Amino acid sequence: MATGRSCGWCGVAEAVRTGAYRLALWLTGGLSAAILLFLLAAWIGSSIPRNAGWREPEDGVTIMVESNGVHTGIVLPIVTAQKDWRTDFPFLRDPLPGGEQPTHIDVGWGEREVFLNVPSWSDLKARTVLRIVTEGGPGLLRVVPFARPAPGEDWRPLRLRPAEYARLVRRIEAALPPLAPGAGRVAYTSYQANARNFDATGRYTLGNTCNQWVGDTLAAAGVEMGRWTPFAGGVMKWIPRPAERSGEWRARTNRALAR
Repeated sequence: MATGRSCGWCGVAEAVRTGAYRLALWLTGGLSAAILLFLLAAWIGSSIPRNAGWREPEDGVTIMVESNGVHTGIVLPIVTAQKDWRTDFPFLRDPLPGGEQPTHIDVGWGEREVFLNVPSWSDLKARTVLRIVTEGGPGLLRVVPFARPAPGEDWRPLRLRPAEYARLVRRIEAALPPLAPGAGRVAYTSYQANARNFDATGRYTLGNTCNQWVGDTLAAAGVEMGRWTPFAGGVMKWIPRPAERSGEWRARTNRALAR
């Protein structure tokens, strides 16, 4: 009798193991399918243009779009006829650590905790990922000063008409919450030495990422851009590489960035 009961429990245990294995396969397959669908949707969404047919002007305000392969940002001259960013960010009046005065800012939007406390992938905690996937997180605007940034594969210049640049400025200004009269913006420091981070509107989610913010901001200015750009590549594929430009265009752009 003991042997029979033992064999019975063996059958139950085997059924449990088989069921758990099948469940694990189902979950793994479901997760893989979800990831593939997300990647496919991102590729399709980033390939559907907004502002189709837009053409870059011969003259105007030179900006840049930069990427580290994961995150993208928009590089702007600090002072133009349309905007002096020092009025919003007084720290831009200070010299850089090397003593140079900054000429440009790199503006990006992202998730608060990631911007402040996650310098590398190894520092990204599982609970942070789970929270972003399930709930999202508050947005933060990051501003990094530079002096005469040089064009390159990952720093691609783009020229806008004055009216287009003015629209770009208004879109970025709209990312900053309004202040009470006489109040100043709180600047948060982070692992990035020269960066200052500011409270921003919007909520970071899988569908509304840092790269989607850049894509939306450029599209609001009138630049041709993909409709849904959650990944850096979905933004950068719309911005020509400097090597693809004419020699005259590069020379003119280099002069504009060196001012």
